[in-house]
Amino acid sequence: MADSAAIDRNLEGLRIDRSQRQVPRKTNVSRVLILVGITVLVVIAIWRIWGMLTGVPEVDVHRVVVPTAGSSGSSIVLQAAGYVVPHYRIEVASKVVGRVAWMGVEKGDKVQSGQDIVRLEDQEYRARLQESIGTLNSRKARLMELQAGSRPEEIQRAEFNLLEQQALLKQARIDFGRAQELSKDGVIAKAEFDQAQNSLEALESRVESLANTLTLLQLGPRQEEIDFALAEVDRAEGAVTYNDTIVDATIIRAPVTGTVLERNVEVGELVTTGFVGERGAKGYVIAMADLDDIQVELDISQDDFARIFMRQETTVATDAYRDRSYQGQVVEISPEADRQKATVQVKVQILEPDEFIRPEMNANVAFLADSRNQTQESASSNPRVRIPSDALVNGNLVFLLIENKAVSKTVHVVRSTGSIVEIDQGLSGGEEVILSPPEELENGDKVQRKAS
Repeated sequence: MADSAAIDRNLEGLRIDRSQRQVPRKTNVSRVLILVGITVLVVIAIWRIWGMLTGVPEVDVHRVVVPTAGSSGSSIVLQAAGYVVPHYRIEVASKVVGRVAWMGVEKGDKVQSGQDIVRLEDQEYRARLQESIGTLNSRKARLMELQAGSRPEEIQRAEFNLLEQQALLKQARIDFGRAQELSKDGVIAKAEFDQAQNSLEALESRVESLANTLTLLQLGPRQEEIDFALAEVDRAEGAVTYNDTIVDATIIRAPVTGTVLERNVEVGELVTTGFVGERGAKGYVIAMADLDDIQVELDISQDDFARIFMRQETTVATDAYRDRSYQGQVVEISPEADRQKATVQVKVQILEPDEFIRPEMNANVAFLADSRNQTQESASSNPRVRIPSDALVNGNLVFLLIENKAVSKTVHVVRSTGSIVEIDQGLSGGEEVILSPPEELENGDKVQRKAS
């Protein structure tokens, strides 16, 4: 009894006093959302528990669809699996090196041709452009100066300077003649005579120089100088055009209309004109493609290659949406085979794609026979259908879901390619086949469709 009392006291000490706990306030909207979520979870749990208690297994089903043939009703000659790819995947790169200042698109965005998608920092490039504009203006001013020639005031001043020096030269010649006579008579010293002679020679040189200057001013600049100035102007204009192009290249635009598949840079990252590495500068900013122009890329075994020809009609279905089919056409057959895989690459153009088919999806392609060489099938011939291979049991049996019961059906398999099998007997389209049926499932057993 003592031990029981001690245990009761210990339990009393561990008991939480709930009267002191504060209940957080919640909005009515939050309460409603919580109640809805709990209700959904309870319903799903009850559904699953009921299935377990009643022993009725849950199954996945697939609705059988007759593949659409070509316009001439051609039959299928080959099935192959491949991958959806864009016809052209474009990695948009930068022409210049710079740091990302603005990013205008997200992955999955649709862009128009010419739309701005990335802007790089451009302060340095704009400074170079301004410098080149100043140089161009200087070169143009020099060219205009040469083309205008000498001003009348300059020519007039040169004439005045020449006349002034000519007068001085005339007086110097008179002084030199007098000094020469006096030197012969021994009246003046040798030094005075030499000084008069030097003054005369200096003035003669001065007059000759001024005369040449006047002649050049009257003739104007040489044609070679004008041509050189013209070349300098052209060079400066080229520099301005180049730098203006560089500034414009800091705005990266979408080259075509399409969808952004990958966003490779973020604001602040460095972009270069070539790939450097994941931790360094990025070589391209986005990857994009026109999703209205997509293909299926397949590797066809060389044993089946003879069944393929250009412009061959096909039907295409994806693993993601097996109840949808698309018309296709063979548009490319590789000119060489892959020696190691013993295959030839073939590309099928999807003629009318929609938003449900996307690049890198698994796709199954049915190649249709050439109607010109195909014998006409009778009207009573059985249609061929395709179903997932995991619906097949023992190679020739499937289970159909009919009124919550599993009904076995014997089928005849014509061809099996990867995850798809082609059947010409036993199914006609519209049935619901059970995928991956349990091993213990028998004909007539109750089943229920798995809740999505």
